[in-house]
Amino acid sequence: MAQHLKSSKSTFLNVLRHSLAFGSPSHASRHLRQKLPHGGPPSIKKVSPNPLTRLCNTMVDTLSSSHEDTNSQVMDFPGGKVSFTPEIHFISESNEERVPCYRVLDDNGQQLPNSQFVPVSKEIAVKMYSDMVTLQMMDNIFYEAQRQGRLSFYATAYGEEAINIASAAALSPDDVIFPQYREPGVLLWRGFTLQEFANQCFGNKSDYGKGRQMPVHYGSNKLNYFTVSATIATQLPNAVGAAYSLKMDGKDACAVTFFGDGGSSEGDFHAAMNFAAVMEAPVLFICRNNGWAISTPTSDQFRSDGVVVKGRAYGIRSIRVDGNDALAMYSAVHEAREMAIREHRPILIEALTYRVGHHSTSDDSTRYRSADEIEWWNKARNPLSRFRTWVESNGWWSDEAESDLRSRIKKEMLEAIRVAEKTEKPNLNHMFSDVYDVPPLNLREQELLVRQAIKSHPQDYPSDVPL
Repeated sequence: MAQHLKSSKSTFLNVLRHSLAFGSPSHASRHLRQKLPHGGPPSIKKVSPNPLTRLCNTMVDTLSSSHEDTNSQVMDFPGGKVSFTPEIHFISESNEERVPCYRVLDDNGQQLPNSQFVPVSKEIAVKMYSDMVTLQMMDNIFYEAQRQGRLSFYATAYGEEAINIASAAALSPDDVIFPQYREPGVLLWRGFTLQEFANQCFGNKSDYGKGRQMPVHYGSNKLNYFTVSATIATQLPNAVGAAYSLKMDGKDACAVTFFGDGGSSEGDFHAAMNFAAVMEAPVLFICRNNGWAISTPTSDQFRSDGVVVKGRAYGIRSIRVDGNDALAMYSAVHEAREMAIREHRPILIEALTYRVGHHSTSDDSTRYRSADEIEWWNKARNPLSRFRTWVESNGWWSDEAESDLRSRIKKEMLEAIRVAEKTEKPNLNHMFSDVYDVPPLNLREQELLVRQAIKSHPQDYPSDVPL
């Protein structure tokens, strides 16, 4: 069809040019209605151009120009000018080369030549490393407590300590955090105490959630850390809304939300990305791409080059970072925060890391991945040992400091657990409070049924829960 149209247009131009050679309106009009003659045009006396001849000349020039300049035409479409092409060309499903990963330290903790990073003071660097060690030790002890039957559930952040602590260090206390469930290090950096962590995990009356949440579902109004929600990716649209509010109020702050590679398959991820781009909301999307969504590998999660390339589809500036490199994470988040607030734009950060621990205490990851793979990541790409090497190379850390820190944190953790276990549980009525100002009839009926069941079967209910 396209070839036929092209041929017809060419024939029309030839007819028009041939007719103009006669210089006569009658000849021109007659030849426009007839096919080209096989012979050449008859010899005639050239006459001055008349109106019809000038019209025909204009048509020839216009059609010739259109024919020659098709490729240079553009369409002024919402979003910008779109050029045309005569070729059938599909955008490739992937780039020839994968998006590179930004890093500052190599696997041995040595600074790469000519590396670009935001300078870190001794005070910040030592606190970053100390909190990474604290987070790891807290996970160790809480995990063992769960295995002893003292906790109902737990999830560790093994292998992802740098993402937690370094990102928190690069943010302002005024930035609002919308976590998933593997970012307790952000709270730790902001001042959440080991006792507060223990209170939440044991669900006692000092728990800010009043025992309603699963362990590791932390939250703190004081520290601008929204309570963890177990449902995947629901925090992402919430973060965009909060960011837009900060922008409207002219605050020097942004919203920051964390999610895993599995969360990028949820509809909320795509809705949030588009929402943020269109509303130009100052929000940081930090994806912890740790290779696994419970037992689902990234190869079964998406066919794209990870998560970083999804940002461009929504018009969002993006970067891929070595999530086990604390300096790289700190620098990337620091720069992203500045851009988000200054330019009123969302930023997507894909942090490549590895979930060294099981998904949770309900999971046995050796059933779907090898122990050798886990061990390799834990030794060859360990974020703590890499950052410690760099801190020590600056003369800011020593074996003695390491020993003192680990000894102190162990004592504090054991004491926090002892206190949390002895603290009274929240009253039963907290199951039904804080949602409605005046509880509706159906909720009052449910509370009555629960109390009747406890009274009838007291042996089936914990005796340490006040009624």
